[in-house]
Amino acid sequence: MDFVTMNIIDSTMLSICREMGITLMKTSYSTIFNEALDFTCGIASPRGEMLAAAEFCPAQIGGLPLLIRSCLQEIPLDEIEPGDVLVHNDPYRGGLHTPEHTLFCPVFVDDALVAFTVAIGHVAEVGGMVPGGFPSEATEIFHEGIRVPPVKIKKRGEDVVEVWKLWLANVRTPRHNYGDMRAMISGVELGSARLADVVRKYGREVFTTTCSDLMDYAEKRMQAEIAAIPDGRYDFVDYMDNDGVSDAEIRIEAHCHVQGQRLVVDYTGSSAQVKGPINATLGVAWSAAYNAVLHLTDPTIPKNSGCFRPIKVIAPRGSIVNVDYPAPEVGGNTEAHPRIAGAVIGALAQAAPARAMAGEGGTHLNFVFGGHDHRHDEYFACYDLESVGWGARPQADGNDATDSINGNCRVMPVEVFETRYPWLTEEYSLRPDSGGPGRQRGGLGTKKVYRCLDAEITASQLTDRHQHRAYGLAGGQPGAPGMTWYRAHDGADWQTMVEAFAKRSTSKWSNVTFRPGDRVQILTPGGGGWGPPAERDPAALADDLADGFVSPASAVADYRRTGER
Repeated sequence: MDFVTMNIIDSTMLSICREMGITLMKTSYSTIFNEALDFTCGIASPRGEMLAAAEFCPAQIGGLPLLIRSCLQEIPLDEIEPGDVLVHNDPYRGGLHTPEHTLFCPVFVDDALVAFTVAIGHVAEVGGMVPGGFPSEATEIFHEGIRVPPVKIKKRGEDVVEVWKLWLANVRTPRHNYGDMRAMISGVELGSARLADVVRKYGREVFTTTCSDLMDYAEKRMQAEIAAIPDGRYDFVDYMDNDGVSDAEIRIEAHCHVQGQRLVVDYTGSSAQVKGPINATLGVAWSAAYNAVLHLTDPTIPKNSGCFRPIKVIAPRGSIVNVDYPAPEVGGNTEAHPRIAGAVIGALAQAAPARAMAGEGGTHLNFVFGGHDHRHDEYFACYDLESVGWGARPQADGNDATDSINGNCRVMPVEVFETRYPWLTEEYSLRPDSGGPGRQRGGLGTKKVYRCLDAEITASQLTDRHQHRAYGLAGGQPGAPGMTWYRAHDGADWQTMVEAFAKRSTSKWSNVTFRPGDRVQILTPGGGGWGPPAERDPAALADDLADGFVSPASAVADYRRTGER
């Protein structure tokens, strides 16, 4: 194992992945790519092993190995040629959820296939029963948009026109979808060219051997991290509010078995799959376990398939964590994933409390909408995500207004939002008292108020944590729940979507029409606290009061103090 060459090739592959991502960001059309950065770029071996991935979206990083392997089961290696680009978004073929499109580009050197470059991106509009791709009232996968099995969208460097036509005919925003897909293709083709140069520089044999060594090295590093956790079984349970179709709460169980250098994550006991669209695919269950463990271990471990080898996942078929066809699943990747990862963290916090944070907001809010843009005489669609409070840690307060644990995405700037879409943002602020009280305070959620302007807008939302709050640890208290409110242009009172539109759920609703002057208010959940609130540093509490993060009433009721120094 040549550590110098291994480090150089690892760093070079990571740089290539980052450059792929920058290309995608700079050339894409939709705000979900060029503002939110809801994508991931990686490199894989011909056998489907992940060799490197840039620091974009954790959910997609953990799901990448299964995606590649499932794709290669349908398109054999001997049918892949230079200049090909493959596309795939089917959740029942290893995908994460319907909006996530994965593109693969082969890397050939001297007529030999040496790797694939990969881009996974959340496409904002995928057809289906609502604009923006999150039908909260879906009851089958067919409601959620077009599904594309592994196919070639380019063959020997030329577009497969029939695939383009079929795909673009099934979405509401073909111009933007075309531009976003071209951006993803540009990213993987750039990465393929860059990686081919690296392989030529070092030689195929050195490159292949070094990649194998790199995965073995990552495996040993992860084994050492797991070995530092005391052997035993550690259990945790968390809940989701509902599935948007029924009122039943959904149970997420994580049983973590630490056995020497191995970790088994067993989700047995979790709820059976549900009617509504919050079921998780197997790829999501894998990814959530990996995500949780990576948050608890050394961040310098190389992110490749090797570091996942010591982690085994048991996800019962037909459950909320391993859904069977043809149930809906679009919210599994955004809402179930953070709850699953949080349950794994909650379990392992019992064995490694110094490494774990309390529960985080655990939702991306998933406010999606569409309508007719009169300025350009075309349809628009948007997927808007919001930030939440993260859980407190033994050594620090939770992060305020941060995307949920599986996203790592950016919030769209207000100026961009108002330029691109017919909304006015009347307020955007941190929510006082939303962070769970504790020796270390949970992170704050946000408050955002939109007013509809000059067009009718059809909106939907798929979120959670309106009932089950982010958990505290070591005596810390839960974070505040989220909520979505509506006020009609001629109304004086804020109402829930249940009150205003007779929806089943306050957090999961579809196809509501907003008219000029109507307002929607979105409150995002806060993170859980860590440690007894009475033990909070008086100076820190005084700062919270001065900043408006904690109210005087909360200082007395939750912290039993006035907050004075």
